[in-house]
Amino acid sequence: MADAPETHALPENAYTPLPPGVLYQPVVPAGAAQPELTGRSVGWGFVLCLVFTVASAYSGLKVGQVMEAAIPISILAIGLARVYPRRSSLLENVIITGVGGVSGALVAGAIFTLPALYILKLDPHPVQTVLICLTGGCLGVLFLIPLRRYFVRDMHGQLPYPEATAITEVLVTGEKGGSQAKLLLQATAIAGVYDFFVTTFHVWKEYVDFQFIPVVRELAERAKVVVSFDAIGFILGLGYVMGLRSSMILCAGGVLSNFVLAPLIWMIGSHLPDAVYPAQIPIAKMTAAQIFRGYVRFVGVGAIATAGIFGILKSMRIVAGSFGIALRAFRHGERPGEERTDRDIPVMSILAGVALSALAVGVFLGTLSGSPAVLAAGLALTLLFSFFFTSVAANAIATTARNPVSGMTMLTIIISSVVLLRFGVSGTTGMFFVMAIAGMVCTALSVSGQTITDLKAGYWLGSTPAAQEKVKFLGVIGASLAAGLTIVLLAQAFQFGEAAPGDSRAVLPSPQASIMKALVEGFMSRQPVAYILFGAGAPIAVIMEMLGVPALIFALGMYLPLELNTPALVGGFRAHWLGKRSEKTGGRPGARIRERGVIIASGLMAGGALGGVFGAGLRLVPGYAEERIQTPFYDNEPVSQLVSAALFAALCLYLWFGAQQREKEEAWARISGSMWGMRFWGSTRCGAAT
Repeated sequence: MADAPETHALPENAYTPLPPGVLYQPVVPAGAAQPELTGRSVGWGFVLCLVFTVASAYSGLKVGQVMEAAIPISILAIGLARVYPRRSSLLENVIITGVGGVSGALVAGAIFTLPALYILKLDPHPVQTVLICLTGGCLGVLFLIPLRRYFVRDMHGQLPYPEATAITEVLVTGEKGGSQAKLLLQATAIAGVYDFFVTTFHVWKEYVDFQFIPVVRELAERAKVVVSFDAIGFILGLGYVMGLRSSMILCAGGVLSNFVLAPLIWMIGSHLPDAVYPAQIPIAKMTAAQIFRGYVRFVGVGAIATAGIFGILKSMRIVAGSFGIALRAFRHGERPGEERTDRDIPVMSILAGVALSALAVGVFLGTLSGSPAVLAAGLALTLLFSFFFTSVAANAIATTARNPVSGMTMLTIIISSVVLLRFGVSGTTGMFFVMAIAGMVCTALSVSGQTITDLKAGYWLGSTPAAQEKVKFLGVIGASLAAGLTIVLLAQAFQFGEAAPGDSRAVLPSPQASIMKALVEGFMSRQPVAYILFGAGAPIAVIMEMLGVPALIFALGMYLPLELNTPALVGGFRAHWLGKRSEKTGGRPGARIRERGVIIASGLMAGGALGGVFGAGLRLVPGYAEERIQTPFYDNEPVSQLVSAALFAALCLYLWFGAQQREKEEAWARISGSMWGMRFWGSTRCGAAT
């Protein structure tokens, strides 16, 4: 017999500052004894960490957006609790969420840097990719632990913690979580099957451009204006989670690149007989896609780099304050926590972990350069940046739920390149050395931001900090293995960045890694750099900032192919219309519409990403061919593209009606009950009359 479901509610002062002398009492008191670190919680957390790491790696390389894993995992944790005779405790669900949530954070650090090594043709060994992730992730957790008391307890009610709030609210509503988990799994299965077949075999066209219509084809050929659409479920869910405003800004950047810059370059350069650097062929012979890859994407890179600089400038105050916080926290880190809910890993264990991680970093960098001076400089840069940016990430996540990963990584690359060039390190060795440092630092600050989120959620609910901190290392190990090996697998099945001449493999855009590659290449090689194109993107980012528009999202839209932006816009409109519907409905039914919409969208993202990864793995199987499964109409462009558009519309309808299903069921039940009541009342009246 299953245990009766527990009813949890957060205290009224959970989100407000405490009066002097008042201590916050979590949902599970410090003196309570609940199961926490069990085989169930650690095992499921590890499994979900592996699954979501693989999905996040693919999604990040595909569209530059990493799945936010913590909230879906928290929903799954509550659903999994119903599988066992004894319901999982609230603290066990916190552990599952904490271990699994490492996945998205570690991947966010890995995809910024590791794919750049493949784009640069440096081809790191799988052990190197895993080691970069592992050392960076461990440093991020170790450097954050002494900051926990300040950010989590001392600043209670003064920092909003948006993501931690969402996770906490999910975990305290255990009863509704079971049905939510079923819905999430259903959407994941649908998108997984859908995206697997459309991206792996010849069933119907993945990309819709409507060039079978003469007017559209003529517009593409003469004006180089091409409308394209990637009709997969993953990007639909991504656009829904982004919301209408962000998806519109993303798509607006794509409109500028494809409908303004590409035709403009074509008009100006179509009369020039020779190729214009950096392209290899004359503009007159280029297609719209070649113009975009050869020129427009460099403008997008300049815009993204400038937007990252704005991010650094905006965070300077936080950087300065956080550095002092980190020093004070380490100085007073020996203070013991007498209660279970205020007990961290001992400081001596933290120092031992830092020493072991530093040794691993030193050994790794030593394989890249035999110079003791270069090795010492690289190790110092890695530890200094990781320690410094950990407090920055914690502060940023606690206030805005946004981790300035891109800006901090670019700053790491710039400073590391300048320092290493003074030691005479350049060329391919210098590129590998700098990207390895940047990869470890980027992973450290990304993991530290996610860790502070989990520790805050655990503080609200009554977890043991030491238990959360211990399992974080297990999550880092699992996510490092999964992320590193997934990137190696995808590097064999796909090209990162852009297509190389003579290489027929499909392309994963890897936008952030492409930017980092261009940055380090500009410093470490003697090759010419398209400074004019980079510089043209800078004023665009400045204009966006002056208009109050998120420059980084707009610049990312400029860089990504248009077919990846347009389905995100559809998802954004779905979110907007469902939001209006939920407002009109009002009350608890309206809130349920919003919740189900987010759950279905998260399932579309998770399933689509997993389907894409599974298809990528299948491409490595001997004898694989896309023609193994081919529909009779696949090569018929009008039919195949229309089928693709119709099936994508069906996904949109599933998202629309699935979000409202409970409301309609309840409405039908009310109507049926009323009709039954009327019939019963009528029959009794007739009987009384006779």
